[in-house]
Amino acid sequence: MLVLTRKLNEAIMIGDDIEITILAVEGEQIKLGINAPKNVDIHRKEVYLSIQQENSEASKTKTNLLENINEYFKKKY
Repeated sequence: MLVLTRKLNEAIMIGDDIEITILAVEGEQIKLGINAPKNVDIHRKEVYLSIQQENSEASKTKTNLLENINEYFKKKY
């Protein structure tokens, strides 16, 4: 993990096209501004993990559905 120290209104660059700026410091919280291309998804980590979990569950459901359809046609023919 890279650890950087930044002050208010200072920024870091990730690659050539993602900029993260410190917008405010309020107690134990900081506000970040993220400037990135529209094709880059940006989520809080807990939201990202939730999306990954939902996608994993959805893919299992699709697999089960396909297996059920396959079994149905095997029995029918």
